[in-house]
Amino acid sequence: MTERSFTELRLDGVGRRFAGKDALVDLDLTIRAGEFIALLGPSGCGKSTALNCLAGLLPLTTGSIWQRGPEGERRIDTLPPEKRGFGMVFQSYALFPHMSVRRNVAFGLQMRRLPRAEVVRRTAEAISLVQLDEHASKLPGQLSGGQQQRVAIARAVVLEPSLVLMDEPLSNLDAKLRLEMRSEIRRLHQSLGLTTVYVTHDQEEALSLADRLVVLREGRVQQIGTSEELHTRPSNWHVADFMGFRNIMEVDVTHVSGTEVAVAAGELRLRGTATADVSVGDRVVAAVRPEDVLVGTADGPDGTPATVEVAGYQGRELAVEVRTSDGRALHLRTEQRLAPGDAVTLTIDPQRLLIYPLAAGEHVPEPLVAAVPS
Repeated sequence: MTERSFTELRLDGVGRRFAGKDALVDLDLTIRAGEFIALLGPSGCGKSTALNCLAGLLPLTTGSIWQRGPEGERRIDTLPPEKRGFGMVFQSYALFPHMSVRRNVAFGLQMRRLPRAEVVRRTAEAISLVQLDEHASKLPGQLSGGQQQRVAIARAVVLEPSLVLMDEPLSNLDAKLRLEMRSEIRRLHQSLGLTTVYVTHDQEEALSLADRLVVLREGRVQQIGTSEELHTRPSNWHVADFMGFRNIMEVDVTHVSGTEVAVAAGELRLRGTATADVSVGDRVVAAVRPEDVLVGTADGPDGTPATVEVAGYQGRELAVEVRTSDGRALHLRTEQRLAPGDAVTLTIDPQRLLIYPLAAGEHVPEPLVAAVPS
């Protein structure tokens, strides 16, 4: 289903400034037809700005956007939004409250003055795709949040767009609905052969949905890659921090042998894997996920001694915060039933502890409050 088919969409050096301040800087990205791309990052990183530039809702300060198709290549950043052939799903749904589901979905087709029979057919198909046939005559206020979001998706795909843009469409839903809608969005993407660009601040959501992720920080691209690449090999410690490497600490390099690095901080002695060239004496950042911190008994060999401070039940496992004898807090996940005050030892597989260079003058912020991860 495409209004105007394309083989790739290319963003060349796309940038946007507000009041002289950069919100997005030199975004280079090629999107292939049929791909699901997630723009990911914390609030204020530039992901929604990038989406709005792509949609035509914001003019570019720098750069250009090109679309390549059977008829060749054309520049589209100079076109108004309605001429780009894109569909958009907003966080707020933006449904007409006085119109039924059927009329909401049909509205865009009617504005294009398509024949009535085609409007009826395509509207029915879109409503069926999002499994809302029995709700077609209802008003948005009579639907649940998840059903309203499906109406918004149907309204976007009924136009048969070449690209669907989604701006944090699940952020207003509860946890159960978010999980259900993830599957729904992925199903529609695959069954319709859509090309999708999806904005989110939720790394779990992005990992489960996207073919490739674009991680942004302060308006600049930090890494572009598959879910597996970003999950296992973040390009720098900022990406690692955002992608769930909750234990981020400054340490000193004491030994280097190829990519294997020994590091130390206070009484902490660890071995890890360097992601770039480092030398003995360098101040670096060590990063490891909570699930990769292994816990043993207090009398276990070759481990770092620590004391449990907080333990929170999370179903099959506990989210635990421990503190080493020199006051360093570390987070871990374990199926062992630990309680505050328990003495343990900690070990980490060197392949799981990633070592990143630290730029001159850069420091890892200390957590203000030690807490169990939610």
